[in-house]
Amino acid sequence: MAVSWEDSVTDSINTVYLLFSAYLVFVMQLGFAMLCAGSVRAKNTMNIMLTNVVDAVVGSISYYLFGFAFAFGTGSNSNPFIGSHYFALKDIPNDSYDYSFFLYQWAFAIAVAGITSGSIAERTQFTAYLIFSFFLTGFVYPVVAHWVWSSSGWLSPSSSGLLFGSGAIDFAGSGVVHLVGGIAGLWGAFIEGPRVGRFDAVGNPVPMRGHNATLVVLGTFLLWFGWFGFNPGSFDKILVSYPNTTNQGNWTSIGRTAVTTTLAGSMAGIVTLFARRLIVGHWDALDVCNGLLGGFVAITSGCSVVEPWAAIVCGFFAAMVLIGLNMVALKLKFDDPLEATQLHGGCGAWGLIFTGLFAKEEFVIQAYDSGESGVVRPYGLLMGGGWGLLGSQLIEVLVIVGWVSVTMGPLFYCLHKLKLLRTSTDEEIAGLDISSHGGYAYVVANPEENQPRFYADYMRMQE
Repeated sequence: MAVSWEDSVTDSINTVYLLFSAYLVFVMQLGFAMLCAGSVRAKNTMNIMLTNVVDAVVGSISYYLFGFAFAFGTGSNSNPFIGSHYFALKDIPNDSYDYSFFLYQWAFAIAVAGITSGSIAERTQFTAYLIFSFFLTGFVYPVVAHWVWSSSGWLSPSSSGLLFGSGAIDFAGSGVVHLVGGIAGLWGAFIEGPRVGRFDAVGNPVPMRGHNATLVVLGTFLLWFGWFGFNPGSFDKILVSYPNTTNQGNWTSIGRTAVTTTLAGSMAGIVTLFARRLIVGHWDALDVCNGLLGGFVAITSGCSVVEPWAAIVCGFFAAMVLIGLNMVALKLKFDDPLEATQLHGGCGAWGLIFTGLFAKEEFVIQAYDSGESGVVRPYGLLMGGGWGLLGSQLIEVLVIVGWVSVTMGPLFYCLHKLKLLRTSTDEEIAGLDISSHGGYAYVVANPEENQPRFYADYMRMQE
């Protein structure tokens, strides 16, 4: 049967919207690269930039071969734990998925590995990046994505058997993306231990600030820009009208989602600005950037189902969570150069709980039932929706922490035992650029220490 021109136009516009959103999410890789480069010391810039490239290229192959199938491979024998179809995009496109959907989901997948890379920066062997990036993108992350985002997933709000009559609402991935990446980074950083010199002989923290605030701010704005594809783009389609309305559809919800995203990040940035001023005694641009990102991470779960005023509440507490976890990390002598564990893990967990408290029934039905009348769904506890949704959100937090711990923890431990995880002390002190990548990212020698300028100089020093 021939497709009508109206359907063809609708499908074309929806595809263009999804592809444009995928491009925006991919721009976040550039944001990650700039943020990471500015947050490490100059002698490790080449290394961290290369790891961001590796996360993308290795993750692309891994997600193509296995990841997409594990995440969205539903079929006659599909199960709620893991997908089993569409390996290497076999039978794509079909009635459910096309290439644009794969590309959009791929952009999400490679972001997870980028989060973890930041936690173990400045002291990790390059081989370890290759191994964990392939495993995380191709297996660990896709399984969680299947639970929450596949129509057959056991946590999915779109499945036939809803957990607690609700399913977990993680619209764009506070848990699926950010909590997964954060917990993976937690285990990597914990098993590796802190960087050389991060804590003195009596355990007091020694500042190791990033070398370039300009790159950090540039990366933050690029991530902000990309988040407009990350959150609003997760609707997948823009031309979906809501019944019993004259002028509302997904386009309305997409606009509101962009607003809630902006407000949560902005509020978190403001709170961090003043809170850190009280704590450290000066205005800190780098802390504000991380606070801003913490707000974005937290709102990512409920961005489509909460009112704008609730997004401000989300951002406020996201900043408090991040600041508090950073203090705890120092007390425990936990070293994460990018604060990725605290930011993506802590704020991601808060975002899931926040959604269980503040999700609005009307918006939940719009996001998951295209605004159909007569549909009843659990919604936020503080909005009068009962405990069903909040219970599902808490279950998601717990199972993600458990799943990533039993998969990535042993992987990092095996790499550690095989001496494939951490670089030697001499290499770390010299800097990974000169010891592993042939030279520094910048023409001049590292100004903070008397370091060899070229790889040949480094090798002579080892003799």
